[in-house]
Amino acid sequence: MDPASLSVSQKVQLLVKALNGAKRTNEALATCADGEAMVEVLLEASAKLGLRLSRADLLATPPIRDWVWWKNKEALLTIGDQRPRHQQDGRDQKKESAPEGRRRFLGLF
Repeated sequence: MDPASLSVSQKVQLLVKALNGAKRTNEALATCADGEAMVEVLLEASAKLGLRLSRADLLATPPIRDWVWWKNKEALLTIGDQRPRHQQDGRDQKKESAPEGRRRFLGLF
């Protein structure tokens, strides 16, 4: 199987399958301080497998993209609100208000 003939998504899936049961690589990923360190470990694993994945490939393709977001504590969406996370955590100082005459439901708890 020639990695050049595979799509990026297929290469990432092969990398994920190779990581299953790879004890040392998984330990290295678990001890990474942030997503950038994870990407470095994954780039090394990709090189050893001959997949030729780039940093951009890893950062743009699920599930690795999601692992990096999770490690950086940057979930794309949170439950109950369909806005990107960076718009939910107070960085955008705008307050949303309910239309006049309507109350905003704040939840049960």
